[in-house]
Amino acid sequence: MRLKLKIKLLLPLLACFLLTNAQTNSYKFKRQITGVNSTWHSIKLPDDMYQKTNANFEDLRIFGINGKDTIEVPYLLKQRANQVSLAEIPFKQLNQSTVGEVYYYTFQVTEANPINQISLDFKQENFDWKVTLEGSNDNQNWFSILKDYRILAIKNNETNYQYTKLSFPDSKYQFYRIAIKANTQPTLITTKTTKTDTVKGIYDEVKYRTYDLKNDAKTKETIIEVGLKNAIPVSYLKLNAQSDFDFYRPIRIEYATDSIKTEKGIEYNFATLYEGTISSLEAPEFNFINTVTSKLKITINNNDNRPLRLSGLVIKGNSYNLVARFDDLKANYALYYGNETVQTPNYEIEKFESKIPTNLSNVSVGEEQKNPSYTVKTEKPLFENKIWLWSLMGVIIVLLGFFSFRMLKN
Repeated sequence: MRLKLKIKLLLPLLACFLLTNAQTNSYKFKRQITGVNSTWHSIKLPDDMYQKTNANFEDLRIFGINGKDTIEVPYLLKQRANQVSLAEIPFKQLNQSTVGEVYYYTFQVTEANPINQISLDFKQENFDWKVTLEGSNDNQNWFSILKDYRILAIKNNETNYQYTKLSFPDSKYQFYRIAIKANTQPTLITTKTTKTDTVKGIYDEVKYRTYDLKNDAKTKETIIEVGLKNAIPVSYLKLNAQSDFDFYRPIRIEYATDSIKTEKGIEYNFATLYEGTISSLEAPEFNFINTVTSKLKITINNNDNRPLRLSGLVIKGNSYNLVARFDDLKANYALYYGNETVQTPNYEIEKFESKIPTNLSNVSVGEEQKNPSYTVKTEKPLFENKIWLWSLMGVIIVLLGFFSFRMLKN
């Protein structure tokens, strides 16, 4: 009787244990979450965690345990990159005039809005001109905005490069006048005035472990391979490039997707992050999609020019945050990951993001632990099963004996 009573008492506990582990036993790793004291919190993903998660973070889950209940916490995955908004401001061209080798174009903004960029498109494909930009509210008294601003276009078999965007601080005038100093008359096809606003994101500087620079005389390329300390998000790269003369050269930035061990060592497969031009007219800064990687490769095509003087670089990335809703403040929460079969979760809070508070406190994420409830077993190949192999050999021997007996009998 006492044994039966004990079994009856243990059955609910066993069922509770199995039910609790059912949701978490397919994840290899977990990290304890502490500091949950309100419904909404922000969670910064640790740097050493990215190399263990799936692509696009499909396997991230937050589970809470409270007695016999297992709670799945809904979250939004956020990255704090620059948010750029671009508004085109209507305008009309009033007139065009020439004084000597200076060509003037006057525009009127049709709405009383500030602008900070004017994009110019010319019929000419090769030019190097100096531009002056002025603003006025009465088309008589003019105030300087830009002076001796250089615009450039080069198109040949090796290069197709244009730098024809005028960038300046926010200006609010009714009239704008562009003066181009050129030895031939520019053919202005289109002009676009815009107001660009940038909400600065949060970037973390990424430390690199190795920096290997090679100037290949055969391919006429400069190749830099950079090894990072961990697989970590990167979205910004700045090169310290110098030269005694102006330059404009094709540049390609790639990231390692995977690696293969060979007799010559480890060989990496790369995919393109950015393709463009590095120029003395623009800051050597490059922005691209936030990508998790542990190795970068930068290739500069020098053509027949002397290689640039490169003295290091700066790498930054946008860290990822989870905005999570904790419905039970008494539960013990942990972050789980390391599941190759799970799909991205679909939570309702994505539809109501506007109702989430903006000022969220951070919770602490502990060190990585192996999930003790992880029970996914890897099935061994059939040929590694000894019983199956012996059975197969027995069948083969019987068949050989049968056919041998028939041959001898005949």
